[in-house]
Amino acid sequence: MALVPLNGIELNVQTEGSGDLVVLVMGTGSPGRVWRSYQVPALVKAGYRVAYFDNRGIKPSSECAEGFTLDDMVADTAALISHLGGPAHVIGTSLGARITQELALAHPSLVRSAVMMATAGRPDPVQQAWSRALCELHDKGVQVPPEFYAVASVVRNLSQTTLADPLAARDWLQMYEFAGSSFSAGERVQLSLGEYDTRLDAYRDISVRSLVIGFADDLVLPPRLSREVADAIPGARYAEIPGCGHVGYLERPDEVNRLLVEFLGAG
Repeated sequence: MALVPLNGIELNVQTEGSGDLVVLVMGTGSPGRVWRSYQVPALVKAGYRVAYFDNRGIKPSSECAEGFTLDDMVADTAALISHLGGPAHVIGTSLGARITQELALAHPSLVRSAVMMATAGRPDPVQQAWSRALCELHDKGVQVPPEFYAVASVVRNLSQTTLADPLAARDWLQMYEFAGSSFSAGERVQLSLGEYDTRLDAYRDISVRSLVIGFADDLVLPPRLSREVADAIPGARYAEIPGCGHVGYLERPDEVNRLLVEFLGAG
């Protein structure tokens, strides 16, 4: 990946493949390389040029620890699409889906189509409470034991369908424990972006061809919130994938990738 100066900061960007441009936007606290496990290979194979990047707040992109807004992240993505010769198909998950929604609203000329996974158009009290609690721990310098954080993350992010397999459950626990429980000042800013006003009425002005994907067992952003976004966007298609949680694109990648490729190809 390479650091690219955009929108007054630096973003760590990677592109693969050739063809129409697809830009992937990751969620809170995660690097862009997470897309590399499943979605990038599938989209490149389908004939797309795929760009993925570390959002501001995620090193080695600019950490911007002094603070930033969702609008800043939308402007970053818009600048990246312009830099790469857009317009682009834009796919986001969680916080990345909110960025995608706002991008489609503010810069429709840059967005050929939009896909939002595990998204919301209004704040969820439980998710807000979780984010506030993590921010408070960070601000007080409290280090949560990695083993505890791994268990909490697995229960929150994965479906019980996945965790019913003891081997899969152990693998996920090890992965989250290896990732650790600490997070940077930039990631803390990302967590704080869960405090926002309802945007569903604004999304009725989105004119971009849109697909919203909900994950049936998502405890972080339940699929009813994703469906609300689809209902708000004129003409948006809604699809719900069973047997997966908040990271459904990792739990059920074949089904997610099938939906993505079919939707992008139909435009």
